[in-house]
Amino acid sequence: MTDAVSYPEPLAHPEKRGIELIESSERHGRARDLFPVWAAPNVSVLNFTVGATLILLGMELWQAFLVIIAGSLPWILTGIVATSGPAAGTSGSVITRAIYGIRGNRVVVAFFGWFISAVFLALNWLASSFMGAELLAQIGFTDPVLVPVLVTIIVAAITVLVAVFGHSLILRSYPVVASVLLAIFLLVTAFVLPHVQWGYTAPAPLEGLPLWSAMTIGFAILASSPLSYSNSPDLARYLPTSTKPSHIIAATALGGALPAIFFTSVGALLATGIDSAAMDLGIESALLALLPAWLGPIFVVGVIINTIALNGMTTYTASMAFQSIGVPIRRIPSAVVVGAIGTALTIYLVMSTSLLDAVNLMLQLLVLISGPTMTVFATDVILRRNRYSGDDLFDEQPGSRFWYSGGWHVPGLLAIGLGAAVASLFLTSSVWTGPIAAAMGFLDLSVPVSMVVTAGVYIALTRLAAKRRPTAIPSIEGAPA
Repeated sequence: MTDAVSYPEPLAHPEKRGIELIESSERHGRARDLFPVWAAPNVSVLNFTVGATLILLGMELWQAFLVIIAGSLPWILTGIVATSGPAAGTSGSVITRAIYGIRGNRVVVAFFGWFISAVFLALNWLASSFMGAELLAQIGFTDPVLVPVLVTIIVAAITVLVAVFGHSLILRSYPVVASVLLAIFLLVTAFVLPHVQWGYTAPAPLEGLPLWSAMTIGFAILASSPLSYSNSPDLARYLPTSTKPSHIIAATALGGALPAIFFTSVGALLATGIDSAAMDLGIESALLALLPAWLGPIFVVGVIINTIALNGMTTYTASMAFQSIGVPIRRIPSAVVVGAIGTALTIYLVMSTSLLDAVNLMLQLLVLISGPTMTVFATDVILRRNRYSGDDLFDEQPGSRFWYSGGWHVPGLLAIGLGAAVASLFLTSSVWTGPIAAAMGFLDLSVPVSMVVTAGVYIALTRLAAKRRPTAIPSIEGAPA
């Protein structure tokens, strides 16, 4: 670990802190400060896209609204996981050493953590790239590849700067960002509502298994977003240890869920007023066509600001992953590396897919990773009663508290492995449909199955393991941890 860095860092200087423990004297803030931190990234054009998808799947409006609410419930897990940040005083990628073991955590963070980060960086940069290209096309810049690639590179560079300046910039600027985005998106909503068919009925109303298939697929797409935010401890770790966990859970969950529910519902309403031919051109084109000429550029700027807010947070937390797995790199150059990886993936997607297809497919496949990893994290927080020792988490020597069996914690690793494997049997997507999902009429139960299997396996195996090492492994009876 490096020397302690005083907080708050001046906004004129990048944050030097990486995964180092945060001392009590450096703690600050209130749980409610987290609300705008999570609201800013979730006032997003991707919500419009996902909401429109629910209608395209054949649902009625009331069915789509039910799915949107249900799909937002996993934000509670994001909030539960966030409470571990102040308890341990370090990043989530270090805290998970308690779940997977010192060596096992390196594998999980290197593979799962980087995959999730890269996918979300690409998805959000992709949205701003398509929207920016659509706007520039109206003033004569029509190259279908070069323009979105240039937009991606510019937005990515700004995003990396946000990650470099880090926690202080995020905490101070995101309340303003959230307010600006809310104003822009509410204004856009006002121009969308006149086009809504309030008496909309699906051209071919779904019933029985086809209806349940559409609703479960929609749920999987929606739930994948909150389930992916296992980085929530990183944004809460500067809070005082005395901060009430219930307040952290509420601020995190509501900050993410409320804007997501509202604007995803607007996206569903939007789809009722757009014909299939317009939708084939892309949701971003269809949406801009509904707006007056003066509002289109403002909306695109809002999309880009939202993209920077979300990806700035993602890049910031991902920049600490290298350190947590033992790579000798400081956080700032690590942020640059993360940005480069996400930019490369975005450019690939820009040249090969549409925004709607990319969002839906990648969010569904992401569930196989994010569902088990988020579930096991939340389960561990509950089993340990959120008691983590930062000093023990940084003890990487053989025989240390979280060394377990040769550096590997079998219960954690087996839980996510089985959770993902079994969930894949229940997944329905354009790339892969599990045999059980196909046999059940293409129901997508990947999210609930991954959560139930992962939590069940982890609880059962940790109960057995706690009898051998009660000082390191939690148990349902509340063994000290």
